[in-house]
Amino acid sequence: MPRVHVPNSHADDPSAYVWSHYAPEIAQGAAGYIQAVYTKSLMSLRELEAARTRTAQINGCALCLGMRSARDLGGYLQNSGVDPHLAVSARGDPEPDEQFYAEISATPDWSGFSARERLIIIYAGRMGEDPQGLKHDDAFWADMHACFSDAEIVDMTFCIGAWMALGRLTHVLDLDGGCMVPARADAA
Repeated sequence: MPRVHVPNSHADDPSAYVWSHYAPEIAQGAAGYIQAVYTKSLMSLRELEAARTRTAQINGCALCLGMRSARDLGGYLQNSGVDPHLAVSARGDPEPDEQFYAEISATPDWSGFSARERLIIIYAGRMGEDPQGLKHDDAFWADMHACFSDAEIVDMTFCIGAWMALGRLTHVLDLDGGCMVPARADAA
């Protein structure tokens, strides 16, 4: 049950109501931020999904955990008035399978992850759970700089920050229960 009033007529998408009704000016900026993440990120689709999913696990956001960018991102952007062909998921990158998502928290050193994906999972986890330690971990930063350019590091940090903020807002206000992303028909 949402932690702020949402009329029954908006029970199917409480987030949209809360964003547009209670803080429309801030929500407009947040929508632009997340749209930029999903259309401008330098990360590949698998890298983006690794970071997004690890952040969702930490946030506890059911909506974010159920999302699959390859399946859902184009529709989300189109519903937001953004050309779905601009989506990171429309670039033709290899799509993660369900094992990829399952291994993010279960086996972060899984052999199916690239070195970059592994670092991104660790980075997203530490941003969410240990930002103080992350800042001072010179060995980790050496590993990051060995695999990523400064532009890529800043890009992924902005992306993770957006998911942290918006996923936590969604979860804390209990807006993720009514607007679950549907499960794939072929995965059911």
